[in-house]
Amino acid sequence: SQMLMFSAYLAVVVALYLVPLAISSPCIMEKKALGPKPAILGHRGAPMLAPENTLMSFQKAVEEKVYGVQADVVLSYDGVPFLMHDKTLRRTTNVEEVFPERAHEHSSMFNWTDLEKLNAGEWFLQNDPFWTAGSLSRADYLEAANQSVCKLQDMLEVIKDNTSLILNFQDLPAAHPYYSTYINITLETILASGIRQQAVMWLPDTERQLVRQVAPGFQQTSGLKLDAERLREKGIVRLNLRYTKVTNEDVRDYAMANLSVNLYTVNEPWLFSILWCAGVPSVTSDSSHLLRKVPFPIWLMPPDEYHLIWITSDLISFLVIVGVFIFQNENPVPEILLLSCRWRLGSIRTYNPEQIMLSAAVRRSSQDVKIMKEKLIFSEINNGVEATDELSFCSENGY
Repeated sequence: SQMLMFSAYLAVVVALYLVPLAISSPCIMEKKALGPKPAILGHRGAPMLAPENTLMSFQKAVEEKVYGVQADVVLSYDGVPFLMHDKTLRRTTNVEEVFPERAHEHSSMFNWTDLEKLNAGEWFLQNDPFWTAGSLSRADYLEAANQSVCKLQDMLEVIKDNTSLILNFQDLPAAHPYYSTYINITLETILASGIRQQAVMWLPDTERQLVRQVAPGFQQTSGLKLDAERLREKGIVRLNLRYTKVTNEDVRDYAMANLSVNLYTVNEPWLFSILWCAGVPSVTSDSSHLLRKVPFPIWLMPPDEYHLIWITSDLISFLVIVGVFIFQNENPVPEILLLSCRWRLGSIRTYNPEQIMLSAAVRRSSQDVKIMKEKLIFSEINNGVEATDELSFCSENGY
């Protein structure tokens, strides 16, 4: 059994020593091979600093000097493009208070005059989705509390000069009056804003051929992960994918095919660092104000340094293990300690209730004490013990 336990222990130790062989990270590389820092796009503006998809959110994103912003566009019932991610207005507005009987309707079934009556900022301060509301200044807090639903036109006025834009669209209900023409209306709004066509990343597949004709400068972007050759055939120049669906090999293959990849939603500096090492061109983030301050990948390490740390750690831990085994073998438990333990355990086994009671009452002289002594004598005799030797310590009145 000892050999089996030792073998199992040894197998675990060896496995732990060899684990680094199975670890691969894009940040184990030479510093000179590191590519440029990924561009950062604000997800629905700057949703950690202001309510998402509001004018204040995009103003904060511009102040942070992000590369671009991402926005969700939907068309109102009377044909006004506005910004809203959810199908209903319940999460990000007070529609349940203003229009309680219509709270579950699709957001596109509201006229713009009704949408203007809604508050789109109080929910941010009440729910505090990113635990950042408490860090807002007094002025920002008051401004956030008074945000309303944002028109696409107003957002474009804020970002058109220095910021790129990636647009995502909601599908309209079939009963919507602009169900078949919402792409045309949205295109007209974008082109009328004066934003550079090259700054717009057009994501929806609907009416893509029409979009190419009306706005040939738009960057045709796809949200589907397809092989590079097929994407090039469709005229796609950029991909917008969730970061969990893309490997390092995919990024390299797309780069070789001259396809740019934008990954979402990347909020943590450690994840941003890994994607930076992998050569990802851009990311969409809720925390653009934090990622912008990351000067260098956190985990970047040259291969030689990584191997040195790995081997040194293994050697030190091996010496500690060997030292523990040697120390245990050279310092066995003294025999006298084992004998003492056996004697004490034996005493516990033979120490009966009468002895305990008699020790407590040894100074008292009564008939009860004499009876206890007699019981103790008979108990010891029955156990094969010489009463005169064992009971001399509590002798009294001639016993």
